[in-house]
Amino acid sequence: MTALHPLPSPTPARQRARGSVRVTTKQGPRGTVIDALFQQGAAKAVFPRADRGMTAVLLNTSGGVTGGDRFDYAATAGEGTHLTLTTQACERAYRALDGETGRVATDLKVAGGATLWWLPQETLLFDGCAMTRRLTCALSDGARALIVEPICFGRLAMGEDSITGTMSDRIEITRNGAPLVRDTWRMTGDLGQTLDRTATGGGARAMVSLTYVAPDAEAQRDALRGMLGPTGGVSLRADDVLVMRLLAASGYALRKDLLPILDHLTGGHLPLCWRL
Repeated sequence: MTALHPLPSPTPARQRARGSVRVTTKQGPRGTVIDALFQQGAAKAVFPRADRGMTAVLLNTSGGVTGGDRFDYAATAGEGTHLTLTTQACERAYRALDGETGRVATDLKVAGGATLWWLPQETLLFDGCAMTRRLTCALSDGARALIVEPICFGRLAMGEDSITGTMSDRIEITRNGAPLVRDTWRMTGDLGQTLDRTATGGGARAMVSLTYVAPDAEAQRDALRGMLGPTGGVSLRADDVLVMRLLAASGYALRKDLLPILDHLTGGHLPLCWRL
């Protein structure tokens, strides 16, 4: 009798998270209102009551980003409106399998006379992560923007003082098609070892990049310099374009230094989820 052997089972396709949110604002009788909204997959947006303009809180219902995941966010602040975008909690970049990268793309547009604040909470990199993040912001004449991207390298409370992985980040801000700010960096391998070098991080495990575009940018430069410690720097890219980088020993230390700065630049209108 011939022995029967089961046929090999096909390798099941790995489940990957996909999510997309697109929101556009316009002026209504009582201020900023939603003009259009689209959300799909593991990305959602909720709109809590705000005391200035409109606030959209982005949620990743999959719990984080791992290799092969893809999230796309797009927002347009219509003429004369005020739109704040933030996240419910820290985004997590989990361990990825070899050769797979999680991708997050954000596309922002700000019309004339409009203000857009991009204020996500920290992105937390886990050991073994592989993530690519891209943000573009297109400004029209008379548009204002505050663009903040904080990041933490490892879960220090869990003993992850030094992690390996790959992180690629790019921020491009333009006005009428002309470049204002282009901030690009990439780290791979032993991220802790790279950050320990004096020329890169000096032992830091958290960082934030901030861009502020408004007529009072020059005046804010001196104010922010008075609030920054020795691991931060701020300068003018143009008369109305301010850029800042801040390094910190931990996510807690970063937030402790960053919160007063954000409170100052937003006039005390930082989203409530940053306080929790």
